[in-house]
Amino acid sequence: MSRVVRSSKYRHVFGTVNKKEDCYDDLRITKTAWDSNYICANPSYFSVIWDSGGGGAFAVIPWSMSGKVDPKIPLVAGHKGAVLDIDFNPFNDNLIASVSEDCTVKVWGIPEGGLKENLTEPLQTLNGHRRKVGTVGFNVVANNILATSSADFSVKVWDIEKGKDVCSIDGQHTDIINSVDWNGNGSLLASIAKDKKVRLLDPRQSKVAAEAEAHQGVKGSRVCFLSGDKFITVGFSKTSEREYYIWDAKDLTKPLTKQTIDTSAGLIMPFFDRDTNVLFLAGKGDGNIRYYEIVDEAPYIHYLSEFKSATPQRGMAMLPKRGVNVSDCEIVRLLKLGTKIMEPISFQVPRKSDIFQPDLFPDCFSGEPALTADQWLSGDNAEAKTRSLEGGFVKKEAVAFNPVQQVQEKTLSEKEMKEELDKLKNRVAYLEAEIIKRDAKIKELESKSQ
Repeated sequence: MSRVVRSSKYRHVFGTVNKKEDCYDDLRITKTAWDSNYICANPSYFSVIWDSGGGGAFAVIPWSMSGKVDPKIPLVAGHKGAVLDIDFNPFNDNLIASVSEDCTVKVWGIPEGGLKENLTEPLQTLNGHRRKVGTVGFNVVANNILATSSADFSVKVWDIEKGKDVCSIDGQHTDIINSVDWNGNGSLLASIAKDKKVRLLDPRQSKVAAEAEAHQGVKGSRVCFLSGDKFITVGFSKTSEREYYIWDAKDLTKPLTKQTIDTSAGLIMPFFDRDTNVLFLAGKGDGNIRYYEIVDEAPYIHYLSEFKSATPQRGMAMLPKRGVNVSDCEIVRLLKLGTKIMEPISFQVPRKSDIFQPDLFPDCFSGEPALTADQWLSGDNAEAKTRSLEGGFVKKEAVAFNPVQQVQEKTLSEKEMKEELDKLKNRVAYLEAEIIKRDAKIKELESKSQ
């Protein structure tokens, strides 16, 4: 009986790890237990959340600094608590946002060529969350629009140039938010939380547009938008099996498809390449990276292959498409974070010719905003700007960032409020003791006068 093999130009994609000298070793990666990717990247730098005492820090490392990284590398070190997540601005390689246990969101400017000394003063500090802030993500269409989620169960959208939150979704989540992701045109957000629900958020209306029951396991989960109106959630079943659901954003009554992956214990980190419609699922704590092709017809997802490694990954990031090597038919580059090493993994389509392959490299995201923050806030929508990679990517002048500092009352964290309360209680006790002493002294003087 003949078996028909599905035709796909990505069926033979294979992954190759960089040589040892082209990796980045001796990294002091954070030991925080918060569920994060711990790494992000753009064509100029990659950034890793650092293991540091006395607050939180992260390193921003130029690509030229391969091999063993200097243990005294300059750090971005302005948070009072551990850094939990980071994300580069998609329109300016030298801007990066970080969120922390100190309840703040900070935007940093990286000098051209990288840091020469520790950076402690951010360009902008965003206050408003009442508990630690766990996720951060830039809008890839509208300039200066940033989304964050916090352990206060809220999702906020900020205009980072004006320094204030412009949208806030409060009281809709009932537990810690695990993951938040923008859709392709930056008009909607999807979130998934520990209350086992996935939600579709309309940030400009500050409301939840739809929600549904998702993975029923108690372990972590993630959400990632795919092409069109589809998005994927990854998590665990009641019996602790890793699984994925694919959803239609227009109808969350039930998933389009669902599939069990395996019984491993590590969280799945999803990465989607919008240009090729290839989805990568990387398991935390193991060395496997499965990849699939996403299509518009049922079953909507087709397994392609699997990259296997004996060394487990703690975190992972995907390099923007404008940073890949088109002459090697490299469609995606993932950055694998081990215990102290970062290894780039190049995923390539085997082709005999070394000329530009337009079928593998459709026009990709150009790194230019399609909307201003004000246009986006007024309700405008647009698709991300694209350009061809033929002839190589020529970096354009970065979009200027002119922050307006806001005069805000300091928002105290839960820990700081408890400390302040303890100080006030001690002060009250001291004053009461002083009053008792004064009354006793008055009585003593009165008795002597008599």
